[in-house]
Amino acid sequence: MKLTILFTLLLLNVSATGLSQTVSFSGKSVSLKSVFAAIKKQTGYVVFYDNLLLKNSKPVTISVENAPLAVLLNAALKDQGMTFTILDKTISVRKQQLLTLPPILKLMIPQMTITGRVTDDSNTPLPGVTVLQKGTSNAVITNETGEYRLTNISDGAVIVFSYIGFNKEEVTVNGQYKLDIRLTKAANTALDELVVIGYGTMKKSDLTGAVSTVKGDAIASRKTTQVSQALQGAVPGVMVTRTNNAPGAVAQIRVRGITTISDAGASPLIILDGVPIDDINSVNPNDIDNISVLKDAASASIYGSRAAAGVILVTTKRAKNGQLDLNYSYEYGVEKPTKLRDYANAVDYMRLTNELRWNDNGNNANEYPIYTKDIVDNYAALHAQNPDQYPDTDFRGIILSNSAPRESHALSIAGAGKSLRSRVSLVYDKIGALYEGRSYDRLTARINNDIIINKYLTASVDVNYKRTIVKQPTIDPMYKMGIMPPIYAAMWSDGRIGAGKDGANVYVQTKYGGFNNNWFNQLGGKVGIDFTPIEGLKISGIVSPFINFDKGKKFTRKVPYTAFNNPNAISGYIEGLTETKLEEARNDSYRYTTQFVANYNKQIKDHSFSLMGGYEFYKAFNEDLGASRGQYILSNYPYLNLGPLEFRDNSGGAYENAYRSWFGRVTYSYKDKYLFQGNIRYDASSRFAAGYRWGSFPSFSAGWVISEEKFMKSTAPWLSFAKLRASWGSLGNERIGNYPYQALLRFENNSLFYKGNNIVSAQSAAQWQYAIRDISWETTHSWDLGADVNFFDNRLRFTGDYFKKTTEDILLELEIPDYIGFDNPYQNTGKMFTTGWEAQLGWNDRIGDFTYSVSVNVSDFVSKMGNLGGTQFVGDSIKRQGSEFNEWYGYISDGIYQTQDEVDKSATLNANVKPGDIRYRDVSGPNGVPDGKISPEYDRVLLGGSLPRYQYGISLQGGFRNWDLGIVFQGIGKQNSRLTTDMVRPLYENFGNFPAIIDGNSWSKYNTPEQNKAARYPRYTNTSAGNNYAMSDFWLINGAYLRLKNINVGYSMPNDWVKKIRIQSVRIYGSVSDLFSVHNFPKGWDPEQPSLGYPITTSYVIGASVKF
Repeated sequence: MKLTILFTLLLLNVSATGLSQTVSFSGKSVSLKSVFAAIKKQTGYVVFYDNLLLKNSKPVTISVENAPLAVLLNAALKDQGMTFTILDKTISVRKQQLLTLPPILKLMIPQMTITGRVTDDSNTPLPGVTVLQKGTSNAVITNETGEYRLTNISDGAVIVFSYIGFNKEEVTVNGQYKLDIRLTKAANTALDELVVIGYGTMKKSDLTGAVSTVKGDAIASRKTTQVSQALQGAVPGVMVTRTNNAPGAVAQIRVRGITTISDAGASPLIILDGVPIDDINSVNPNDIDNISVLKDAASASIYGSRAAAGVILVTTKRAKNGQLDLNYSYEYGVEKPTKLRDYANAVDYMRLTNELRWNDNGNNANEYPIYTKDIVDNYAALHAQNPDQYPDTDFRGIILSNSAPRESHALSIAGAGKSLRSRVSLVYDKIGALYEGRSYDRLTARINNDIIINKYLTASVDVNYKRTIVKQPTIDPMYKMGIMPPIYAAMWSDGRIGAGKDGANVYVQTKYGGFNNNWFNQLGGKVGIDFTPIEGLKISGIVSPFINFDKGKKFTRKVPYTAFNNPNAISGYIEGLTETKLEEARNDSYRYTTQFVANYNKQIKDHSFSLMGGYEFYKAFNEDLGASRGQYILSNYPYLNLGPLEFRDNSGGAYENAYRSWFGRVTYSYKDKYLFQGNIRYDASSRFAAGYRWGSFPSFSAGWVISEEKFMKSTAPWLSFAKLRASWGSLGNERIGNYPYQALLRFENNSLFYKGNNIVSAQSAAQWQYAIRDISWETTHSWDLGADVNFFDNRLRFTGDYFKKTTEDILLELEIPDYIGFDNPYQNTGKMFTTGWEAQLGWNDRIGDFTYSVSVNVSDFVSKMGNLGGTQFVGDSIKRQGSEFNEWYGYISDGIYQTQDEVDKSATLNANVKPGDIRYRDVSGPNGVPDGKISPEYDRVLLGGSLPRYQYGISLQGGFRNWDLGIVFQGIGKQNSRLTTDMVRPLYENFGNFPAIIDGNSWSKYNTPEQNKAARYPRYTNTSAGNNYAMSDFWLINGAYLRLKNINVGYSMPNDWVKKIRIQSVRIYGSVSDLFSVHNFPKGWDPEQPSLGYPITTSYVIGASVKF
């Protein structure tokens, strides 16, 4: 009896003391000593224990926030054979003694037991959730499947469910024996979440640079095989552009505008799990845990010479402590074009062709110069009588399908034990095309392992493999299919191959012309070791190789055609199919990275320090081999040994580059209020001569958490967090091609020489490039001002930045006299400036069982050219001092000429200009004033930038019980977009079809004067095409658009249903991408596709995901 009374008093003492003190702790596989140290640091309580007792203790995984001290101790000591007592500020831990209570007391203790499962918004189990009976220390922690069992509960008790990063839930027991709880993420978790930065992580609240993050779930929900396309509209300041949705098509990524004139240097650096890779699309979206975009110099300068265009850090998923599950998902869908262009039918084509030729003939008496009136008026009847002589072919109908199939299988297995955590994933994607012979198959496999060797030493071993098979015909049919008039035959009525237009038969080229197949294989991985000799110091070593081995095989078949009325004689061969030929390629490459990094973190009262230093070496090597044979006799055996020896050829080449770097970072924080960070990287690149290889790239940034100031405390009810940021730094670009400083020799095997009186072919070599030895880095100086402000318990969040970047020493070709005999050499001479801003606003809340969030981001930039030492023309755009990057350059139009008198009294571009042609303004002449004629030298002007402005993305997310819904919009607010000749020019290649949009909307001799004044397009003409389709503001429109980027809806089966069949969760979902858009482009044209090519498609996907 005395023992029972003593035990009761101890319990009362623990409860009273423990409930008066609250603690927060989160750790995975941590030792009990770490838990006790955290308790001492937060409470000042001293923990006494026997070292021998702790020697055999197990690591624990715990996550509690503002929980009673006793709850944390109970969770840590559960199943450890230990107990504790709390007296004053002393905690005594000792071996647990098994006590037997008298029967009478057993009857007095409530015997009600509650069980259940705790999940997050996506129905994923949450291990480590604290389940506490309010007002007591009776608590348990959920296991790896989110399940719990809480005993000794009385009816009417309040059960509290708490987990760091999630909103606390309180439920009153009302006779229930089972409570399944779904926790929602807390609004303030964004401040505490760790953000991946260069060679480390940092709390978001401590960031002083401009970094944006995207969760992997948001990437995967877009249901695209390419990560680049999934980023469109997801991150402020990141411009993602695409021109088609062909199977496997990728998008172009630019971060905060343009910083150089080369495409390679304008692309951001991609870092996968800490090491550089060539392509972000080599990662499967299902494997991504999160993506961080480093946008300013303070964030990116740690990557030095390759960071001028920004850095994108991709982190893949890894197994978590206590996790053991198998996930399988299957998706099936179809792709349908968002828009398809319409063209004139057979009769309209002949009518419009006659009008064009009549216009070019001076509008003489013969209005039917090509197709007689009888044929035009009676073509339908003539076609019915003789479809071979009078074809009416729907080329698009016989080449394109209405839709293309797609499917995906994804399997992942994750498990974690005491010393090993592993995640294995296998994903297979198969994407069909809208026409026969094209497909995209991809298999990706990834194994991520984390190994705990001892308390000082851990390791990670990752392996990944990717195999992609791209199959397609020898041509892309989209352009020729678009312009092919229906009056030419694809096939004769008896099944023979038709002549098309004198052998130009895109249908036959696509179906019978052979194949062009490519196989891409990549094997990569990473081995890392982390050594922690003392608290706060971690020394890491990493080796990461990537090996690529690719193969290509293009087999073109010789295809003859015959006349419709002479099947026994070959009339010719289909365009591009005049010989049977095999071309093969073998391309091998490797990259490897080695890193050594040391991180040291120290907290001294209110001062936090972090030091990082490291070394990195990177090498890339590429070698290609090509071989071909032509004039094959056999057309069904695509092997090189079967081709004639006399028609063989081969080629090969190789190149390599490397860099080595030293880098370091220091961060300092005082009371989490005043923040400072400094970075420096010292880089050397093999692309420069030995004396010019090294460059240093420093950056500095500071932050002020103004909401922590005493004078701001009065704003606490509505202002949750406010931080001001500023940064400056220097970045470099060394992606300028290989060996630009060297005097290279170019070899040739077909040079002709005299050998006596005979001419012989022999190998020769010559220097082709004039080398300038002292060329070096392009350097970008960047500064940024930013603010992060949260309101109303962090439910409303705002982030805004203003930035300016100046790039100097851009490499440009220096013009030298032709008689020197070399190509123009490169020199460091160019300069350009980019100014912009970006903002993101988010809100999330919960109303009962309904959770929702809204996020809007918008950004803008203008890139202008400085002194370039000259002018660079790129098609219809220009780069010169004062212009925007690739600014449109052309004439200013003054409408369309209506009469000959207007033509006679105006300056014209040439003598072919007639009424119905576009009229241009005489801007200037040799003397700086209008000279009475239109000339490209003096009358073309800057017409405005060609790049998008005011890019934005809108994300709406909601959940109600087992349902979830996501809607994403994306678009641009303004862009000077050109109506290309593919859209508006008739009779392309002198035989092509007429776009339907210009029929009835063009100036014509058959129109009334009023109709001609309202005409949108000039007359049909070839002789004046040089005037009408020259670049001018006549063809510029506002290319702004709003697109419904993605909508997805899912339903998670109730837990009671799935548990009966031993399944953790089942989710059924559907997704639609690129459903519709609002824009100003002509009918049949998508705002992201300015030319004839594979269309932008709408994806309809349904799927199911099962977790065991």
